[in-house]
Amino acid sequence: MKIDAQLRDAGWAITDGRSIRFEHLLSDGTKADYLLCSALGRALAVVEAKRASVSLGKAEVQGEAYARLAGVPFVFLANGEEVRFRDLDHDAHFRAVAGVFSQDDLERRLATRALRRPPTSIPIDERIVERAYQHDCIEALCRGIEAGRRKFLVEMATGTGKTRTAAALIKRLFEANAVTRALFLVDRDTLAKQAEDAFVEHVPSLPAYRVGGTGARFKPEKRITVCTLQTMINEYRHYSAGYFDLIVVDECHRSIYGEYRRALDHFDAVKIGLTATPLVGKPDADPEEAAFVRDTLRFFEVTEPSYRYTLREAVEEGHLVPHRIYNARTVRTAAEGGFEVRREEIDWDALSPSDREELERLFAGADGIVVDPAALERRFTIPERNRAIVREFRDVIDRGYTGVDGVRRAPDRGKTIVFAVTKRHAETLAHLLDEAFADEKPNPTTRIADFVVSGMGADDTADAPTIIKRFKKEPFPRMLVSVNMLDTGFDGPEVVNLVMTRFTRSGVLYRQMRGRGTRRADHIRKTGFTIFDFVGNCAAHENDDALPGGVIMEAPKAAKPGPPRRLVTLDIHDEIDPATREWVIWDPATDAPTDVEAEAGARLAARFEAFLAGEDLGAEAQRWAGMMAEQLRSDGAAMVSFSATRFSRPPFSLRGGLAAGEAAFGGAEALSGFLARMNTVVFGGARAPGTGEGARA
Repeated sequence: MKIDAQLRDAGWAITDGRSIRFEHLLSDGTKADYLLCSALGRALAVVEAKRASVSLGKAEVQGEAYARLAGVPFVFLANGEEVRFRDLDHDAHFRAVAGVFSQDDLERRLATRALRRPPTSIPIDERIVERAYQHDCIEALCRGIEAGRRKFLVEMATGTGKTRTAAALIKRLFEANAVTRALFLVDRDTLAKQAEDAFVEHVPSLPAYRVGGTGARFKPEKRITVCTLQTMINEYRHYSAGYFDLIVVDECHRSIYGEYRRALDHFDAVKIGLTATPLVGKPDADPEEAAFVRDTLRFFEVTEPSYRYTLREAVEEGHLVPHRIYNARTVRTAAEGGFEVRREEIDWDALSPSDREELERLFAGADGIVVDPAALERRFTIPERNRAIVREFRDVIDRGYTGVDGVRRAPDRGKTIVFAVTKRHAETLAHLLDEAFADEKPNPTTRIADFVVSGMGADDTADAPTIIKRFKKEPFPRMLVSVNMLDTGFDGPEVVNLVMTRFTRSGVLYRQMRGRGTRRADHIRKTGFTIFDFVGNCAAHENDDALPGGVIMEAPKAAKPGPPRRLVTLDIHDEIDPATREWVIWDPATDAPTDVEAEAGARLAARFEAFLAGEDLGAEAQRWAGMMAEQLRSDGAAMVSFSATRFSRPPFSLRGGLAAGEAAFGGAEALSGFLARMNTVVFGGARAPGTGEGARA
């Protein structure tokens, strides 16, 4: 029976004669289909079962009546296709859940009921958060939870203490016995480590731990679980829908799509999203960003954030520091519509054969070509422009600059982040900066500038965490050139300069990059920071969220980025730095290198989860899909497609093989169609299903 299978999937012992009582006789002579009991035989919940053809809405009154007669607070409605749940003491309505909760989940929830208090009656721990806006945020969320709301969205500017606020909120909810187990989700391993350290420091009374890596398992005895989104999508199927009753998602705008959303939806928990990205007041936003705002608000079922504390408010109230902007562009890149490169400007003899062939094709007999500035460091590179960027930066650091208002301003000397385009670009800038500031080194072997790279595959920096730690804690390196490593999540209060050498159309990313400099550092008397913009990012995005104290120097408008192409070196003259290519989005897996086969399997399984989000499957088909996901995770690196022949092998053969699989999906034709769609998404249509998988299958 499908419902029996769902109970087994949730860990229930069907045949021990104690955990589940079938057709349990109630005091009025009626019978509850299932009475779920604790390990000691105490009644916990009833399950009212219906045929798949019967709407669960028709079973609500009956299920509630049976629960009250059985003296239990929890009631599930199930028809083999869907499950609904209601806590009679706290919920006004039934809600859809991914499955019946496990025995342990129900025991935990029942054990705290007699001790539960309104969260607003519990004092906020001021040792964790002392600022008024943090208290206001916690109060707003707790009032919403008391009112029965289950989804919240918090917008707090970078550097205003989102993690500390979350820690104080979680402590309050635990002390009120409103939650029994919490999950804190992040999108990178480095952020998971930071979050774990924060919880250990601020809420030592609540055991917290970090879980990560393929095959990792949660620790049920712990109260707070910290993990990455990638780990969660690989592991959530192993746990019942009631395992967590509170989920806090950091930088939530990255976690509501495809496979990530499926993992979040699996758990029946109060969900709180944290973001530093403004989600209202941008009617003229880029269409992609408008869609991002819309989808984020829709997932959390709000029309505006549940609580907002903006960057402007934080600066005006002195919790973050303001900034100045120094804009400078090169002669080549300042021209509207691109810049011309003449044939005679190129030393053809110095080019490699492949570069010469590429350029000849582009010139096609003409005397010149027009280059989009956004293609620099993607399709073209001008070595002179990188020298210009360093010369300009050193000159302004040494002598300051005079703005159009006639005021001379001098940036601080100190920790500097440079945002670059590719590993080659980052390495070049780091070497040039090291040479330009060689006179400030304590010895020739010291690196005053270094670089870190993520999301570029084999080019990723293996020891990036070590380099970043040195940048934060030690005098050198003083400058760190970053490709996708320090854009978000990096907390370095001593950063006083940001250097933009890559253009981005994303206002979201720009604000994240800008946020790396906003934190206060009173111990170095930091009163602000300077953005050196050589690509026009500030001109494109600064008005999105203008700040008091920002001084924008004159600069030409940035050219719109074009598509990335193969890199060709142009040995031509230029002055100051050009606009560069926009940000390359990295795959949110892990920052550290992982096993190649395990990584490949995890990526295929993630694509499969994203594919499943668009499929309307019955309960039995979902169970088979779960087995398919496990196969992809374990053997995916050796597959070129997923064919029907795999259903003749374990674990599928143990469940009835191909015939049972076809029945689960509604017939042979339906299964064939499902596999065809799946292979297109997961393997890029490498091979049609049913034709075999070759020697590597």
